Amino acid sequence: MKMWDGRFSKALDSRVNDFNSSIRFDCRMYREDITGSIAHATMLGRCGIIEESESELICKTLMEILADIDSGKLDFDPEAEDIHMFIESVLTERIGDTGKRLHTSRSRNDQVALDIHMYIRKEAYEIRALLLRLLDVITVKAEENYDAVMSGYTHLQRAQPVTLGHYLMAYAQMFMRDVIRIEEVSSHADVMPLGSCALAGTTYPIDRHFVAEQLGFSKVSDNSMDGVSDRDFVLDMAYALSVVMMHLSRFSEEIILWCSSEFSFVELDDAYSTGSSIMPQKKNPDIAELVRGKSGRVYGNLTALLTVMKGIPLAYNKDMQEDKEAIFDSIDNAKMCLELFADMLRTLTVKRDKLRNAASSGFINATDCADYMVKKGLPFRTAYKIVGKLVAYCIENGKTLETLTLDEYKSMSEVFEADVYDAIDLDVCVRGRSCYGGPAPESVIKQIAIARNFVSVRQPK
Repeated sequence: MKMWDGRFSKALDSRVNDFNSSIRFDCRMYREDITGSIAHATMLGRCGIIEESESELICKTLMEILADIDSGKLDFDPEAEDIHMFIESVLTERIGDTGKRLHTSRSRNDQVALDIHMYIRKEAYEIRALLLRLLDVITVKAEENYDAVMSGYTHLQRAQPVTLGHYLMAYAQMFMRDVIRIEEVSSHADVMPLGSCALAGTTYPIDRHFVAEQLGFSKVSDNSMDGVSDRDFVLDMAYALSVVMMHLSRFSEEIILWCSSEFSFVELDDAYSTGSSIMPQKKNPDIAELVRGKSGRVYGNLTALLTVMKGIPLAYNKDMQEDKEAIFDSIDNAKMCLELFADMLRTLTVKRDKLRNAASSGFINATDCADYMVKKGLPFRTAYKIVGKLVAYCIENGKTLETLTLDEYKSMSEVFEADVYDAIDLDVCVRGRSCYGGPAPESVIKQIAIARNFVSVRQPK
């Protein structure tokens, strides 16, 4: 029998029951549902809406139900319509009519809104912790390679000298922004909607601020219609996770390229690689590839949620049940990717000699050569053109800027002197880029310190 059977004279078609039911996925919010119900029952007793003894019995029994679910003693009923009805029906089975008093001055509309607010707030905290852990891994790897010279790229072409530490800290900046976005999601979810009821509040003398205090919310929703129909915070989470996945995907693409034979900059640990069913020599970066692939899945969930919400009039509509599976899937996949990616990065081996060799053969010191001429008095555009000719000459003759003779330099311009070789040395080039945020080793060390302080102030006290 359904809780709402009084209005209906006909049994629900079994297919409609299956179609309508959400217990198979919203059961994961059982803890939030029970915790919210305990706070609600406590408030009902405190405000004299139900007897204190009834409130105490309801709370005691709800705690027992929570313990039974946690221990596996109580299984979810697949025939239940949703987690709310399941908990309420078990409560009523155990304490009779007193259990029926729990839903006084409450609707499933504000009940599910409360559950998802609490769930998103909790998951935001866990995702934030995973991002901070990844930042720890990145800073350790960057510190190990703060002076490892390599080529920076634009258009996937060798461009200018940087260090691997600098390269890694660029990703640290991305994930630091992700942490801030996730913190904003938590703030947006920190609104207590219970008491909005179906859409128009209640005539009972409830104390919504007491419930908010019991559940650790800093704010109470100001409008009852918005309280039950707001899913902006779910969209915020979906968007924030899409950006996290985009950053992970970009980083994965770097690693996929870097561990290929063509680059060979890094080697993945065997525990985070897979082989081929037919080619015995293969060592595939499947973790990075799956992270890259799952980013599309998380993007799809964001698009689905935006589409669900775009045409819904106030207040609650059943369409909004579709928010759960999409956001649950995004959360699950983002958490799994963050955890595995951090371990994959932590265990990979950097081939510093390969980084250096690749940097030495791509004319990535050409701009430094031009800057050398500018410091000798030439306009930059004039110097730029001369160095362009030097590069063309090197390519034609199988040379690099380092292997050109001084006579060959002077054939292009008399400003060149023997000190040009110091100016184009890759280590000198990198050290010279000591401006704030640059790739010079001392600058990278500062960036690492900033990131570590960022993580430190966010760790639990």
